[in-house]
Amino acid sequence: MAAAMQITFASYNIHKAVGLDGKRDPERIIRVLHELSADVVALQEADLRFGDRAAVLPRALLEEAHWQVVPVAERARSMGWHGNALLVRRGIDVVDAGRIALPALEPRGAVRAQLALEGRAFCVAGMHLDLSGLLRRRQIATVCATMRGGGASVMPRALPCVMLGDLNEWAARGGALRAFGQDWEVLDPGRSFPTTRPLASLDRVICSTGHWRMQSCEVHHSALAVIASDHLPVRATLTLTA
Repeated sequence: MAAAMQITFASYNIHKAVGLDGKRDPERIIRVLHELSADVVALQEADLRFGDRAAVLPRALLEEAHWQVVPVAERARSMGWHGNALLVRRGIDVVDAGRIALPALEPRGAVRAQLALEGRAFCVAGMHLDLSGLLRRRQIATVCATMRGGGASVMPRALPCVMLGDLNEWAARGGALRAFGQDWEVLDPGRSFPTTRPLASLDRVICSTGHWRMQSCEVHHSALAVIASDHLPVRATLTLTA
């Protein structure tokens, strides 16, 4: 039996790197990423919305901070798709990556990757879901089916999976969260939005049942994170047991 392995995942809606002071400051976001000490990070609002949808975090700064950008972008200057991006620390292999089209009235999508660390394979998805509860449920069903190898998915069915993102779900336990079903454990790091007076647990970590043991799950609250975006980042350290 393979030894247990700890991996730290984080999700962060970076608000296009615009902080509460109205300033776009990519270096400030990267300093918050450094505070997280995560192995895998799902970012939301990582690209500008209009024009060529350029990335708001310079790749050179990310590389200096020892991050790999998972190749999911559709446009040359983007780092993500519909603002969703994945970062992995150096030493983690990106085996495969792609985009997940979501049912939506406005442009929405999710991104996925198959990763490997020390020979152990796992998959991850990052998402930013709709404001509509009905659409959120349909979007969750689409991402879950993709990550469990359903339909036309290229993801191996048996791999351990973690999904992260801004779900835009204000309900603590019900609402669209019920769409994850029994194959997934929805973790609640705590209230992450808005930063100055958190009222809602919009940002979540979801892991496939039977593969992971939670070591910690929390909102990252620091003086820098409070001003860097309108969301606080969330983080979960999980032990891969299967």
